Formats: sequence, C-alpha cells, structure tokens
Amino acid sequence: MSGLILAAPTSGAGKTTVTLGLLRLLRRQGIAVRGAKSGPDYIDPMFHAAASGQPCVNLDAWAMSPERIKALAAGDGTLLIEGAMGLFDGAPPDGRGAVADLARILRLPVVLVVDAGRMAGSVAPLVAGFSGFAADVRIAAVILNNVGSDRHEVMLRRALAPLGLPVLAALHRDGSLAQPSRHLGLVQASEHPALEPFLEAAADALEATLDLPSLLDLAAPMPAPGPANHMAPPGQRIAVARDLAFAFAYPHLLTDWRAAGAEIRPFSPLADEAVPEADFIYLPGGYPELHAGRLAANAQFLNSLRHAAEATPIYGECGGYMVLGKALTDADGTSHAMAGLLRLVTSFAQRKLHLGYRQLSPLGGPFTTPLAGHEFHYATTISAQGDPLFAARDAEGNALSDMGLRQGYVSGSFAHVIDAI
Repeated sequence: MSGLILAAPTSGAGKTTVTLGLLRLLRRQGIAVRGAKSGPDYIDPMFHAAASGQPCVNLDAWAMSPERIKALAAGDGTLLIEGAMGLFDGAPPDGRGAVADLARILRLPVVLVVDAGRMAGSVAPLVAGFSGFAADVRIAAVILNNVGSDRHEVMLRRALAPLGLPVLAALHRDGSLAQPSRHLGLVQASEHPALEPFLEAAADALEATLDLPSLLDLAAPMPAPGPANHMAPPGQRIAVARDLAFAFAYPHLLTDWRAAGAEIRPFSPLADEAVPEADFIYLPGGYPELHAGRLAANAQFLNSLRHAAEATPIYGECGGYMVLGKALTDADGTSHAMAGLLRLVTSFAQRKLHLGYRQLSPLGGPFTTPLAGHEFHYATTISAQGDPLFAARDAEGNALSDMGLRQGYVSGSFAHVIDAI
C-alpha cells in the first residue's frame, strides 16, 4: 500500500492529463494502481476510474478528518493522487484543505507537474521555491509539461540540474491531448467523444518520455488506517438517480451506505424510469440544465417522484434540488416545469458563480448532525419559499444566509454534502 501525489504550482498545468496517462500506462503494464482526487471534484474521478479500471475516491483535507482520509486512501497497489489547484492553494483564511495537507496527512512525496510552455531558465527558481517552501512537504521530482521542442527541453533540464531533483518526464506540446470542457469542468467521461483513444494517447505520450522505474521507486508507504467516521445510511433501500443529468454522487457516501447494509437502487430520470420503491430517494447534482426539456417531458419519472413524496423522504443536491423545484430556465431562456415539490424557481440563463466550502447545520430534513459541504454552481435562484434546510457558514466561519428548502418529506439545497463533521 504505497502512494504518490501529482501536484502543480497552479491550475491548468496539465495534472489531469499526466495522471490519466500514468494510470493507463501502469494498468496496461499490469501494475496494480488506483486513482484519487484531492478536493470536491466529481468529474476527474470518472476519468481516473476509466483510466485505471478501479474506483476513484475523493480525499478532501478540508472536509474530512485525517482518519477518514487514511481509511479512504487504503487499498491494494499504488495510489496516485491528483491534486487540485496549486499545491498550497486551500480555503481561506489559512489555506486549509490544500493538496499539501494531504501530503502531510498521508506522508507522501509530491511530483510537481510544471507547465513549462512559457519559461526556460525561470523554471529553476519556481521549482526551488516550491521545494523549499514547507519542510514537511517533500517535492521529490518534477514532470515538465507543454515543452515546445527538444531544444527547449534541454534548456529546462539544464536549468533544473543544480537543484538535484529528478526530472521524470518532459511531455512535449500536443494539441490532440486537449480535452473538451463545459461550465463545471471537463465534459464527463461517459460523454467524451473518444475516451479510450484519448487515454491510450496520453499513456503513449508519457511512456515515450517517462522514467517509470524511478517514479515507482518514489512511491512511499502510507500510514495504516484507524477507526474513521462514516455517513450513516438515510434508509434501508435508497433510490439514487444516476445518468448524465445526475452523475455527481460521491462514491465514498454510497460506499458508506452499502457497508452499513443499505441497498442502493439506481434509476435514470433521463430514461423516464419510475422511481423504484425505496425508503429514501436521492437526486444528486449533475447537469439537469442541459436536459431540462427532456426531464420536463418525462411524465413517468415526475409522476412517480410526486407520488413518492407523499410518504418517502426525498433529498436533492444542486441539480437535483433544481429538479425538485417548480421551474428551471435553461441557458436559452426557456422555462421548463419541474417536479413542483419545492417552491423553488431557478435559472441558468441568469448565471452567477457560487463557489466555496460550507459548514452546514441541519434545521430539519434527513440530516441530524453537522456536515461539511461544498457549493459550486452557476444557477441563479429566482424565488425560493419555505423553511430552510441548513444554517450555513463559509470556510472562514462567517455566517451565510440559510440554505435550501424543506417541505413535507422533500428537501434539498445547492450544497453538496461531503462528510459528517
């Protein structure tokens, strides 16, 4: 049970492409490997799973206890953790939750992925600064990305040589490895127009330049996990919406529920499937705004949801919350009738970014203990009437407006629940 962290000085350095290429390369060479993603991200883990053939977990140093992180990181083979943002970028006021915190908790070395496309000799002070910034975060090696030519690579390697850090790979600029994206990140893995060719191409590009034995030698043993908190299941039979419109369910929560004996019963609102008989119904986030017209026309799904709401707890997060409302306006300005189970009207035509960690105190609904969550959406609330679901604070502890709604057995909010506090 060993691990390694792939981080970068900034967002956009190419960490995801490098991680996916490495996961696929190790998998096709028969090396046991798993992926993990730092922070609150739903999309990259889907790519990790496709590349490695193994489930990918989220490791969130802001929202999760160290014990929880160690437990989720445990498993067979080598764990490759893809960082989020820059190595030392975390939540205000003190950067808590940064990738560096995972390195400290799991005692793992960091391979720094550097976008060298617009630098030459300046790569050395950049890497030296990161390497010497924190004594308890070890930069063990460098991978250069976006290298312009063989001559450029020579210049970069020469500049880095005095630092004594190995340069494990130098990936040259390759436009074919660019990935399609949309407003919440990359296009989902299941929607990628050529996912397998992309993963193979990323692995090929990395194989051509990577010192794989040296990289594997850097992987360090991880601390043994101890007792950790788990999210108790909200019911014995849990119906979970799962398709392109409702894909943002954290795997660790579903795993918690299964481990406690709950049965997860997936269904597809986009396929107009009726909600299966259940003790609890969960509509995760996703992209309902891209499929609003289709969802509005799916009478079997909507009618079964309305019928279930008479006696069964229903909980919606972000996109699921919007679908529980009265109406959703798409990006083209067309309003679509939704389930009408909450007095909520939302619009994607009027866009505004809402982003950040949230400390959530339940005011009712299905949760009874304080929760750590995250908000990331562009939808605007046009109107919301009813009792709130959560009292909320931001990452710094500042009080925010109450979040979400609850009405009868139905509740939801824009916050994605990550873990119990």
